[in-house]
Amino acid sequence: MATTVNISTSYAGQDSKLWVKAALLSGNTLANGGMTIVPNIAYKTTMHKLSTDSLLKDATCDFTALSTVTLSERSLTLEPFQVNLQLCKKDFYATWSAEEMGLSANKVLAKSFVDYFLAYITEKVAESVEVSIWRGANGTTGQIDGITTLLAADAALPAAQEVAGTTVDSGDVIAELGKIVDAIPAALYGSPDLKIYVSQNIAKAYVRALGGFSVAATSNNGVENKGTQWYNGQGLTFDGIPIFVANGLAANTAIAAETSNLFFGCGLLNDTNEIKLLDMSEIDGSMNVRFVMRAGMAVNYHSVSDIVTYGITNSAN
Repeated sequence: MATTVNISTSYAGQDSKLWVKAALLSGNTLANGGMTIVPNIAYKTTMHKLSTDSLLKDATCDFTALSTVTLSERSLTLEPFQVNLQLCKKDFYATWSAEEMGLSANKVLAKSFVDYFLAYITEKVAESVEVSIWRGANGTTGQIDGITTLLAADAALPAAQEVAGTTVDSGDVIAELGKIVDAIPAALYGSPDLKIYVSQNIAKAYVRALGGFSVAATSNNGVENKGTQWYNGQGLTFDGIPIFVANGLAANTAIAAETSNLFFGCGLLNDTNEIKLLDMSEIDGSMNVRFVMRAGMAVNYHSVSDIVTYGITNSAN
């Protein structure tokens, strides 16, 4: 069966060749370096970590092996996914793309539509991946267990690094971000790739607060006295720590972690942006066109002791 196609348009003359798609949630985490990408995994890979206790000891005349070396590991196990769509060319005969399909009985889908549709599928997949890597649940079709899902079930997450959340707005966002920073352990604070990953609504509240429009800042006009005009998409920081807006995070949630502690595993890097188009007329004589994408992915972190959570309920503690 072909994929269900609902067409609400009519054909009456020439087409502007313009296709418009709905706004999509960008897969910004992977595109902007928010995780360490581990490519070329066939099925599973293991991440190793070495740690020690204090190495310096009081000197003696003998060789005394007093230090402790600990080796630990976590794994990335890929889960396979697919996109299978099938369109019937006949459904497009009465649309604006009919002229591009040619006059022959053996018509092809309009190139302008195919180019658009391929880009649309790729972006929709990126949207799904963005959500899945942060708050996906393996029990939901098309998803993996995301970072916050894993953290919520990890009994090793230190209770002192589990910050209770609230409904964040411009009046309390400064205080709430401060709670996250206060919970960052001393060994992690100052790390060059430490970031505070925040949901969109927390980022919006912070931008508004810095514009001077919060309970704590009603008497000023914000950054450089520019009010709401201060922000032009530049990078944000809080107490010197970069803020990374992770579109896939649920509202009112955040984590503080090093990019080098968050991993995204995949097969070939282009699997999630490469789609095969198969015109079935040369294969089975039908009028169908198939769109096929296959990919595998997984996420994990290595050291839960180096992560601070905000608004993420940990059922294991």
